[in-house]
Amino acid sequence: MDEPDTEPPLVVVPGADPSARQLCFAWGPAEVLVCETLFGRAGTGDGAPSSSRVFVVRRDQDIYIHTLRKLFNESHGIFMGLQRSEEELAGKSRKAQLVQVSKNYRSVIRACMEDMHQAAVSTRDPALQGQYSTQVSILSAMELIWNLCEILFVEAATAGPLLLRLLDWVRLHVCDVDSMVREVLSSESPSKHKLFWNVVDVFVLQGRMDEARHLLSKEATANPTSMNMYKILDDLMKKMPVPSLGNTQTLTELELKWQHWHEECQRYLQDGTFASNPHMESICKILLGDEDAILEKKELMTTWYHFLVTRLLYSHPTVKPMELRFYAQSSMDLFLGGESSPEPLDMILMAAFEFEMHQVIKECSIVLSNWWFVAHLTDLLDHCKLLQSHNLYFGSNMREFLLLEYASGLFSHHSLWQLGVDYFDHCPEYGRVYLELHIERVPLSTEQKALKVLRVCEQRQMHEQVRSICKIMAMKALRNNRLGSALSWSIRAKDAAFATLISDRFLKDYCERGCFSDLDLIDNLGPSMLLSDRLTFLGKYREFHRLYGEKCFAEAARLLLTLMTAHIAPCSFWMTLLTDALPLLEQKEVIFSAEQTYELMRCLEDLTAGNPDKQKLQDDDIETTKVEMLRLALARNLARVIIKEGTVEGS
Repeated sequence: MDEPDTEPPLVVVPGADPSARQLCFAWGPAEVLVCETLFGRAGTGDGAPSSSRVFVVRRDQDIYIHTLRKLFNESHGIFMGLQRSEEELAGKSRKAQLVQVSKNYRSVIRACMEDMHQAAVSTRDPALQGQYSTQVSILSAMELIWNLCEILFVEAATAGPLLLRLLDWVRLHVCDVDSMVREVLSSESPSKHKLFWNVVDVFVLQGRMDEARHLLSKEATANPTSMNMYKILDDLMKKMPVPSLGNTQTLTELELKWQHWHEECQRYLQDGTFASNPHMESICKILLGDEDAILEKKELMTTWYHFLVTRLLYSHPTVKPMELRFYAQSSMDLFLGGESSPEPLDMILMAAFEFEMHQVIKECSIVLSNWWFVAHLTDLLDHCKLLQSHNLYFGSNMREFLLLEYASGLFSHHSLWQLGVDYFDHCPEYGRVYLELHIERVPLSTEQKALKVLRVCEQRQMHEQVRSICKIMAMKALRNNRLGSALSWSIRAKDAAFATLISDRFLKDYCERGCFSDLDLIDNLGPSMLLSDRLTFLGKYREFHRLYGEKCFAEAARLLLTLMTAHIAPCSFWMTLLTDALPLLEQKEVIFSAEQTYELMRCLEDLTAGNPDKQKLQDDDIETTKVEMLRLALARNLARVIIKEGTVEGS
């Protein structure tokens, strides 16, 4: 079925020309592979040559932005701390700790935003400047949304303190004021500056009464004729009742004080006290909560949610959380006035004011450029016990669903995949399955990285993945002729067949070079040599050489004979073993007993008589010489043994 015309395209593939070729795609673990086909858009062959181009569309492109690395790394530590402290969060301290966790997340967002801003300022590349500026805007929106969610959901501020929190929220996220204040105060005569009354108005609109009064005092000093008006306005601003965080007064007391103060402001305005000064009169109207007077300062507020908070401050300071939705909707309608439609950010904030957490998360998932925000915010809200009624939207736990998406994106990065492991660990339902699928796709580019992946699998007892990784690394090492590394990986994988193959390569290498490589590994096989008969033989054969080197000839002789008679040595290696016996047979002291010498003779005859390549063996001059030398040495040794044993018996 065709998509509706109103639906925007999911993604634009750079370089692709869908009008010339039909595109097909395949989903990958963290990306989509899109390619052009031989068929036209109608599905019939057009005979045009194929471009054979493949386009990669990544799941989470922000993962690859280097300047966002701090956001991912530092938030990971906060996330892990929250999971570990879950059992410790109880009672009254629980809310305080969760609020602190939320603030920690916001501090990481702000630090990353500042780094991105500095990068945008320092670069001379216009393309990079555009990219950085876009990221700054996104991070700023993320902090704005998160801060509001912190106030409404995590802290769950009640009537009174709620307004104070919203004022702090507006002040934090409206930054144009500071530059304007610096410009006015740095001038020779601040009260004469063209922006003077704008700054005073902004301070009043944000409830920053002390700063507004300080500026007004400069106006009174410069213009003595307005001193009386200034004193009255200053007194009104000074006496304005505001909620307190210390709960020193009840909401009823606050409302009564505010009502008396409001009536006093109304009286001065009706008496025409400020009629001669339009600026002061306008401020008095704002103090009375006159919506028209506040809207006249629309350009100074810039956003409808600033207008909302100002309106609440001067008309309903004891607003309750569940009343916010009505004031928010009417404030947006009044502020926008039908001139423009709400932006996605406006809809997200409106959903928050309406306490529609699911809608906030849904809209953020669509609008924001990565899964980081929704994954961590949802996890925090879940720890606040606020999402139980929303799990039905995702078929499983909503927190886990979003964490799985975020962690899957991390696994597409060459180093951030290690963070993804911990996120999967804290997804109890599907985390293990996702981890098993993704860990197999981590490129094992170096042994160091392979060891990291292996450690992750071993810690979680993922036995199949451990064997798979070890086999892959063993094959890589074998292709590069690194036999020691290949043997080590095959032992770790407990792969008897592969260990046998590599042992044969070791023995072949020994036959060609006359010495062993990777002696440390072979000398320290320990119980691992029991993995396969061939590996056992390799370890014991190396032990024979060590005994011979230490001049423990009797022990070396017994071990050599055991290797042949126990049938763990490959038949192709028997000639090498018999050749190794020659120096022992030629020793001044008799090493082999008569019985052992007969065993060696039998082995030699079995080798020459039972060898399918007997004719080839006879035609090989070197091999023929070896056989003759062995027969001669064995005969001489037997004669020496008979004389020695006969002499001992006779005496």
